[in-house]
Amino acid sequence: MKKQMPGIVSCIVMILLNLNVLAQQATIDSAVRPAAYSLRLGLFKSYPNSPKDIIFLGNSITQGVDWAELLQNPNCKNRGISGDITYGVLERLSEVTEGKPAKVFVLIGINDIEHNIPDTLIVNNYRRIIRQIKAESPKTKIYFHTLLPVNNEFTQFKKHYNKDEHIAFVNTELKKIAEEEKITLIDLHPHFLDASNKLDKRYTQDGLHLNAAGYQVWAGILKQYL
Repeated sequence: MKKQMPGIVSCIVMILLNLNVLAQQATIDSAVRPAAYSLRLGLFKSYPNSPKDIIFLGNSITQGVDWAELLQNPNCKNRGISGDITYGVLERLSEVTEGKPAKVFVLIGINDIEHNIPDTLIVNNYRRIIRQIKAESPKTKIYFHTLLPVNNEFTQFKKHYNKDEHIAFVNTELKKIAEEEKITLIDLHPHFLDASNKLDKRYTQDGLHLNAAGYQVWAGILKQYL
């Protein structure tokens, strides 16, 4: 019996560690929601759906522009919520898929990084988003964007800056997922870099969000996919 004790102790330790990880995931899933989440989601649910819809799904970077105006396409619909994370997108994803839209363009994850959600969980949530869209709206074409760079020479969003390694890891894994899941990957990241590998000041006024010039660059990249 004495010889078996170390093995039993190890098993108990592993069980406790796994329970702790599950508890952390549950807390992240249930607690981290932006203040405007319910309001925005309520508005989305009140709008009519069409199989011609081109949905732009994400956080404040998506919310920050009128996509129909920017792309001169009335089918483009904004489903961005400022401050949202991958868990928030998963929670509201059925609102998107119920209309069986023609296309969904996703950019999400930088706020997860800001909240210190582990990179592996962010990547796993990408898979969950893709697979849920496929299951609930099989004819919808799925497009995922890589995360944009940030610029720590600004001061407004300090918790988002200096996370370049996390952004790089998530983007690398997202490229692998896109290939595995046979979806289209739109690599935004390199288009917005300056010579110091930061978000180019020409395209931002706070080091995180895009300005009008930045959205014009994004629009140019999107033309081939619309």
